[in-house]
Amino acid sequence: MLNVKMIKVMGEIKNEVAERGDLIDKMAIALLTGKNLFILGDTGQAKSYAVNLFRKRITGTKQFERLLSKQTDEEQLFGRLDLGSLIPGNVAKAVLEKDDTYQYLLEKLEQARADYAADPEEFGKWRGVEESAEKIAAHRKTLAELHGSDPQVITTGKIPESHIVFLDEIFKANDGILNALLTALNEHKYTNEGYTADIPVISFFAASNEIPNFSDPAESILRPLYDRFELKVVTQYVQDKQARLDVLSKKQQPSQASGASITLEELYAMQEEVRGVAVPDSINELMDNILCELRRKGVHVSDRKYFNFTPLVQARAWLSSRDEVIPADIRILRAYFWNTPDEIEKVEAVIKEICENPLGDRIREIHGMASEVLEYFEGDAVGNSSRAMVKFRSEFVALYGQIQALTRDAQSDRDKDAVQELLDQLEDMSRQAHSAGKFTYTTLSELAALQ
Repeated sequence: MLNVKMIKVMGEIKNEVAERGDLIDKMAIALLTGKNLFILGDTGQAKSYAVNLFRKRITGTKQFERLLSKQTDEEQLFGRLDLGSLIPGNVAKAVLEKDDTYQYLLEKLEQARADYAADPEEFGKWRGVEESAEKIAAHRKTLAELHGSDPQVITTGKIPESHIVFLDEIFKANDGILNALLTALNEHKYTNEGYTADIPVISFFAASNEIPNFSDPAESILRPLYDRFELKVVTQYVQDKQARLDVLSKKQQPSQASGASITLEELYAMQEEVRGVAVPDSINELMDNILCELRRKGVHVSDRKYFNFTPLVQARAWLSSRDEVIPADIRILRAYFWNTPDEIEKVEAVIKEICENPLGDRIREIHGMASEVLEYFEGDAVGNSSRAMVKFRSEFVALYGQIQALTRDAQSDRDKDAVQELLDQLEDMSRQAHSAGKFTYTTLSELAALQ
């Protein structure tokens, strides 16, 4: 499978740079899903080095890298307007480069000139140069009539022609290029003077040693840019002594030849396989529980972010050679839901709790609903016990149906025991209600069979 090739690339890069396994994992997930990745860390933590190691392993891609500053202008990122395209009767260089007929005529002209240079005394060869020049001039005039009113941007080697983009110190960008970056990140398009280019970018990588203070009006305009990076990773200086020594040893040895790589076509094929990974309804149930718990703990999760988590867990499952997502794959979202570093622990705790005990929240939820139904029954039974019992039985049978669904999802013995304990608790509540209302006790399974 293709995932073996991706895993090999990831493993080799992890051996080349110390304590950057988490960053390398997230870069792989970003490329597999077309998401953008933001890296937060102090200077000198090999952020750029790790990114560049990975980018070099993706062959056949056009790549762009830039260290941003207040002096960086739009032309440096997206290309410059071809002024020649604005001159009446002229034609843009980009149009000429894409026109097959023009390129053919240009080759003929160059060949004719070379023939004449080899024998300048031969008049016929000079005539060949003239005829070729006349043909190419006539074709240029035709192209000018067809395209002369269309402004063109020279984008060679810039973002509009790139598959992978790395922007270092991204928040140093000035306000003038902010809107262009936002459109590129969000819509994968670039517009200048009425000219719009589709950007073939797969992922944007960005790095910074700080996050702007979004409560400051002067920096708040950077918030939309920050939000365009779905995945976020925090790096630290190398902590382990042996890891530091290993880095020194590798730097003191001759560099090794490049190892495994992935072609652009293979990466596209990998993305297609990732999209084919199944997501069971039980995973969506867990994700809804995670959403509610994160919001309850004050972590802002927009609907847009929540409804777009699927590719990430699919990619995590694909890397583990599974064709279906399991609860453990949700852990990749620890890099997806936090907004500021102080939220990381909250997000990790919520995901760990729910994913390590995926049935736990549902069990607690059903038990809580059962307790409420019993409480309502005890209040309603005072006035009309028969009507209250009919309602009680109906609602408890519905809860019993949910427990049966949990039974089917339970895989470990621990989960099965927890579901059985919940069922026993509901039977006890039902027995209590029947006794209080002086009704003949009937088990939940029997009540379900009667409905």
